[in-house]
Amino acid sequence: MREPFPDRAVTIRRAYYYPFWQIERTAQRWNWDVARSAFDPNEVPRDDAQRFYRFWQNRLFGAAPKATSREGFIYVPLQGRLADHRSFQSCSPFEMLEQVLERAGVRRVVATLHPNESYSKDDLDRLDSMARRHGSLSVSTAGMQDLLQRCDFVVTQNSSAAFAGYFFGKPSVLYARIDFHHIAASVEKLGTSGAFDAVEQMRPDYAAYLWWFLQHMSINAGRPDAEDRIAVRLGGFGWPVS
Repeated sequence: MREPFPDRAVTIRRAYYYPFWQIERTAQRWNWDVARSAFDPNEVPRDDAQRFYRFWQNRLFGAAPKATSREGFIYVPLQGRLADHRSFQSCSPFEMLEQVLERAGVRRVVATLHPNESYSKDDLDRLDSMARRHGSLSVSTAGMQDLLQRCDFVVTQNSSAAFAGYFFGKPSVLYARIDFHHIAASVEKLGTSGAFDAVEQMRPDYAAYLWWFLQHMSINAGRPDAEDRIAVRLGGFGWPVS
């Protein structure tokens, strides 16, 4: 995850799920080639995409994506540094959560903490205070899969939980830059009100998008052409690989 520093150094990162990978010149996912590319569902082979979608829904989540509902709540997977407004974010996670609560209407807001993050006492106290002030907010320990099954939509900075939500047919609002932004409602592009208005109407082609993102734009290490694609990618970065 560190920024590559020598002239021809690269970063090799999993594209969220094994065996899909990206090889890039930067650690910033929002500057990867896939993030800068345009997604056109009309250019995706529909039958292939549907088969791919059904296979990976089952492979990753079993029968869960086939048993979804909308139970009147917004799922907000929080990440780290809740009080900080970093350069790739539209606002801090705390400010994001306040904005979600302002726009939730009759919906409940279910926020979760990232299991691999370490939170300060000040951040936890502030989150506790928010939950006391807003009766619609709860901080849950429920698992991602359960919440994706039941939520109306996802709001996050750039948590991969929003990407996982595509397998459940759940739209998302993103407050930060990321590589899987193409079918999300981006606060950076639409503004807060615009993004929340948009997510209510969004019905993207999830199967086409996930095929494009994972099978077409990533390197599938399980395919026979994986070595050739790796060589081509490294060759483009100046590596003498054949």
